[in-house]
Amino acid sequence: MLLDQARAFRGLHTANVPQAPQVEYVPVVGVFTRLQAGELAEIAAAFDLGAVERCAPMAAGTINSNFDAATERGRWFVRINEGKAEVDVAWEARLVEALAAAGVVTPAPLRATDGRPYTPVFCTDRGARKWVSVFPWRPGRHLTAAEVTPVLADALGAALAQLHVAGEQLPTSWRRGSIYDHDHLVARFARFSSSVDPALAHAVDVIGDELAAAGAAAAIRRRASSGIIHGDLFRDNVLWEGDRVSAILDFEQASGGSFAYDIAVCLNDWCWTGAPRLDLAQALLAGYGRVRPLTAADRAALPIEVRAAATRFTITRVTDVYLARVDNPDKDFRAFLARVEAWRGPALGQLNALL
Repeated sequence: MLLDQARAFRGLHTANVPQAPQVEYVPVVGVFTRLQAGELAEIAAAFDLGAVERCAPMAAGTINSNFDAATERGRWFVRINEGKAEVDVAWEARLVEALAAAGVVTPAPLRATDGRPYTPVFCTDRGARKWVSVFPWRPGRHLTAAEVTPVLADALGAALAQLHVAGEQLPTSWRRGSIYDHDHLVARFARFSSSVDPALAHAVDVIGDELAAAGAAAAIRRRASSGIIHGDLFRDNVLWEGDRVSAILDFEQASGGSFAYDIAVCLNDWCWTGAPRLDLAQALLAGYGRVRPLTAADRAALPIEVRAAATRFTITRVTDVYLARVDNPDKDFRAFLARVEAWRGPALGQLNALL
C-alpha cells in the first residue's frame, strides 16, 4: 500500500551541492526514512554522482530504506542503513568490497569523496544522522518459488560456493559472530515458550524439540567447514538475468559460520514449493559441489543444519512478525514451521541420500 501519492521536490538551493530542481520521488512500503531533496543532493555530492534526476523508494527489505536513484553519472542503489553504528556499516562495506574483488557477483559500494565506502547524512525526516551506502545499479529480477528450475538452482549453488571460497580466504579476524547463534535463538524462544496463545502451542512444542536436537548435535555442527557466510541468501537477495546470477545482495547478516548452514538456508527457500523439492536440492548441491566439494564433515552436518535453519526462521518470524503484530503475510511463521515439520519426516532421509 502506498504511503502517499507521488510528489516532486523543486527549487533546491543547498549551498555547495549539486542542484536538483525536479527530483521525482514516489514513496512506497518498505521505506522507514524519507529523503528530502537537499539530502538527496548531499548524498550525490558526497559520492560525486552529479545532479539527481530521479529517486524512487523501493518496496524491498524490512530493515533498511532503499532507493532507486538516477543522476548525471548513471543509476544507483541507495541504502539508508537504519539503526546501525558506523562500525557495522564499515564491516559490511569492507566485506563486500573484498568479495567483489575476488570475483563474487556482488556490486561493491562506492567510495565517497572522503575515502569511506559510505557517508553520514542528517535525515530531517527522522531527526537523526544515518549512514548511507551507494552501489552501482545491477540489472536483474528476483525469482518466485515457482520459477526456480534445476538449471537455476545449479547456478545458485555455484554462486554460493564461489562466495564461500572467496570468504574462506579472508582474514579469520573478519569472522564476526552471528547474531542468530544457538544461544540467541534459545533466548528468543524463551520469550514465547510459555505463551498461552493457541496459535503458538504447536510451534512451541516443535521448536523446543528442534532447539534441543540442534544443541545435542553441536559437536557435529562445529566440525563442518567454516568461513564467511551470507546467512540470509533468500530469493529476494539474488538478482537474475536469464539463467545467470547478476548480483548477490544484502550482506547485513553475513558472519563467520558453517558453510553447511548457509547451504541449508538456501535449501529451505530455493527448494520449497509447499513441500521440499528434492530435484532442486540435488541441482543446487551439484552446482555447489563443482566449485567447492563438500567435505565428509559438511555432509554430516547438512541434515542437522537444514532443520536448524528452518527453526531459526520460524523463531524470528514469531518474534519479529507475529508477536510484533506486523502485517506481513510473506513472513508468516507457519510457512517455516511447515519446513521444520517436513524435515522431521521422510524428506530428511531423502535429502541425506543426495549427499
